[in-house]
Amino acid sequence: MVSRIRIRLFAVQRELAGQRQVELELPDGSSIETAWLALVALHPVLAAGRSAVRFARNGVYADPTEMLGDGDELACIPPVSGGADEPGTDQPAPGTDQPEPGRIIELRSEPFGLEVLAELAERLATEADGAICAFVGRTRASAGTPAPGQEAEAARHAGRRVEALDYEAHEAMAERILASIADEIEVRFGVARIAIVHRVGAVPLGEVSVAVVAAAPHRGAAFEAARYAIDELKARAPIWKAEQFADGHVWIGSPARPGPVQEES
Repeated sequence: MVSRIRIRLFAVQRELAGQRQVELELPDGSSIETAWLALVALHPVLAAGRSAVRFARNGVYADPTEMLGDGDELACIPPVSGGADEPGTDQPAPGTDQPEPGRIIELRSEPFGLEVLAELAERLATEADGAICAFVGRTRASAGTPAPGQEAEAARHAGRRVEALDYEAHEAMAERILASIADEIEVRFGVARIAIVHRVGAVPLGEVSVAVVAAAPHRGAAFEAARYAIDELKARAPIWKAEQFADGHVWIGSPARPGPVQEES
């Protein structure tokens, strides 16, 4: 018996393999690592990146030893836009893709500017909220830290001006992880009203790429919620960032952290 597996590739892996997905037939009971080895047999150029790759089975981060079943989707997750390779286990995905009341989780292809903060605050805040804390990320001219395997390409562009960022996402999985982050914020900080909005596609120099807004009765909780949201997004969400130069691009980031930072006891 065989299992039919669909492997999805993103960012630098998609470029190296020259395709977005690969269909495989594997023996029943094959692990994620077995599927990776079968993929590398088809595309040897991917092998060097293994140490920085994380995996998601059907939209949830998974250990390489996990078994695959017929019809499964396996996403190979290259270094994410601002990741950190700390250990963790992803929380179960919410049972619905619809946003919770008082929560805004969006990926937008259309540009937005600083006015998005007023929009989100108006949609979130209630008469009980005495504090609104906002964070905005923008495209800057200076280069960031290249993803593992991109060091040589980054050196070729050293000292050059970044002209734009290009964002790519596993959108369904990213939205579920952002919803999980919002769940964690409510548990940790008691903040139920949170907005996380991220661009996908090209974001020119100086334009907004991500906005976070937290509304709460008191400023301390709002500050903590907004910071946790952006830090965890950067570390865990399958969103990839390429810095665009006049004659090429460099993928930025670190290996994804599969789950939340554990609270200190």
